[in-house]
Amino acid sequence: MLAPAITDLRAEDLLAIGARLGRPGRGAVQITRRAGVTATRLRGQGHEIREIRPYTEGDDLRHLDAAATARSGSLQVRSFQEDRDRSVMLIADFRPPMLWGTRGRFRSIAAAEALAVAGWQAVLAGGSAGVVALTAGALVAERAAARARGMARVAGCLARAHAAALEAPEAAVPDLAQMLAGAARLAPRGAAVVLATGFDDPGAGIEQVLAGILRRGPLRIALTEDRFERDPPSTPLPYRLGTGPARIGDFTALPVRRAALVARLAMLGAQVERLATDAPLALDPAS
Repeated sequence: MLAPAITDLRAEDLLAIGARLGRPGRGAVQITRRAGVTATRLRGQGHEIREIRPYTEGDDLRHLDAAATARSGSLQVRSFQEDRDRSVMLIADFRPPMLWGTRGRFRSIAAAEALAVAGWQAVLAGGSAGVVALTAGALVAERAAARARGMARVAGCLARAHAAALEAPEAAVPDLAQMLAGAARLAPRGAAVVLATGFDDPGAGIEQVLAGILRRGPLRIALTEDRFERDPPSTPLPYRLGTGPARIGDFTALPVRRAALVARLAMLGAQVERLATDAPLALDPAS
């Protein structure tokens, strides 16, 4: 008998990933980002100031800009050019089509775990992580912040958004393109974007939205895949979408369609990782 898929997302589980990544040999430090560079722990900030922006919780107080703070009347900090190599915006797709799984865990749970790994890798390397969760009702977001405090905000945001999504599993499904365009505007220019999604209901203009993200910085897509999508049954099965009528569907072409999707996304310039929901959590994904 197959074990039921894990459906609940807990902030404490996402925070525990940081402790596992922080162990020696687990990628707490990003290793050799460029050919010919010796692996070492990143220290300090880049020397070229990229922007002066409002202070957010978790920022290094040593980088307060006194003049800008005096002019604006609120705390302002300097961010540096190297920050764009270490800042990450995590985008979780928690729309209704992500809220299912036949074994292992829900696609949405696998997505959140993969994003937590990416976020922890960024903050453990001295960078920052922010998050946007796409739900049927709204975008739920936390601004990028550094250190464990930043990841605590990320984990809390993901857990709250996922719980809210589970309460409306039959809500109308907004197009991914529309929601992703809004989420992308919250990412700092130059920050890496990590999108975890099953790419259901992409909507018109999705390729233009992805191209726009790629013009601002690197894009990595964790494409969640249930065992059903990778190895569908050979016989037609009944299914139902939302509150619609039951239908009979032939799912044998799913693997071919998924492979074509991966190829199309790669041609746009995105780095695509296929994320099996029934596989153990990978703590060292490609970066």
